[in-house]
Amino acid sequence: MNKILSLFSGAGGIDIGFKSNSFETYAAVDNWQVACDTLKKNKISKNIICSDIKDVNFNQFKEKVDIIVGGPPCPPYSKSRFYIKEKKRALEDEDSYTLVYFCKALKIIKPKIFFFENVHGFYFKPHRPALDFFESECKKAGYNLSYKVINSADYGVPQIRQRFICGGTQKNLGKFVFPETTHSKKKIKNLLEKKNKWVNCKEAIGNLDIDLPEDEDNLAGSKHKHLLKLVPPGDNYLFFTKERGHPKPEFKWRSRYWSFLLKLSPKEPSWTIQASFSNNMGPFHWKNRFLRINEIKRIQTFPDSYKLTGDFRDQWRLVGNAVPPLLAKAISKEIKKQFF
Repeated sequence: MNKILSLFSGAGGIDIGFKSNSFETYAAVDNWQVACDTLKKNKISKNIICSDIKDVNFNQFKEKVDIIVGGPPCPPYSKSRFYIKEKKRALEDEDSYTLVYFCKALKIIKPKIFFFENVHGFYFKPHRPALDFFESECKKAGYNLSYKVINSADYGVPQIRQRFICGGTQKNLGKFVFPETTHSKKKIKNLLEKKNKWVNCKEAIGNLDIDLPEDEDNLAGSKHKHLLKLVPPGDNYLFFTKERGHPKPEFKWRSRYWSFLLKLSPKEPSWTIQASFSNNMGPFHWKNRFLRINEIKRIQTFPDSYKLTGDFRDQWRLVGNAVPPLLAKAISKEIKKQFF
């Protein structure tokens, strides 16, 4: 069985996806105890290393693993840095060392292949120095790179989640070719192409939508609860703007973050599940309540039986930060087909 080294493992979404194609996680590394406890609870690997990436001895994995997988923490490259002016971006951010150490792992371990994931913003022009650094270091280490921004919904994930994905291969192997998408916004069926329609929220979590006594206490929106109730499913705070024709505008156009008062539509995929739980930042359930942990697990394609440790906010962070296992499954299937 081919072995992977999982860096910044988090909840183990990448590991679950790779395991479905008979890859074994030789070791998993994360610096958050809650994540390490979750990895242990689900027996992701016999070797869980709870440590900061800069303290890991990469030499111990030489000739032991075939693939390195992981996504360094994304805040330095996120859209939020366009709004939070006091925070530095990309390589100027204090957490950018995690990208440096990912590249260091490649140079020392020299795996056959690597899989790298990060937010869409990693590809944005203001963050270009980080991508240029990453590309340069990988090429120095002897790797061909194939990268693009993909939408997880195009691979059957019930969520519009755009992410930067890079597949690196040793130069003697040829470039990684991304798998064909299996889904699209509209169903396609003709002689040349066949794709299923995106999986919507009702299909993903509809059978979990049981009214509970505590729902009345879990209504979302904070001081804007009364407004959230009026937002149509699939819309956000922009519904209450002059530009959208509202007779009594409550907000100025694009004056808030896009997920403010964002409500799911049962007829569409979810918007991106984010790592931080919020009282007024969605997506929220179409019944105006917060999503439950078992619902966001479904939206991120974790198995219902997958066990999470920590409190509610910890579990939300674990799931929201993860790579959807179904996406990792599609990528790892293609890696196995092309190189093993």
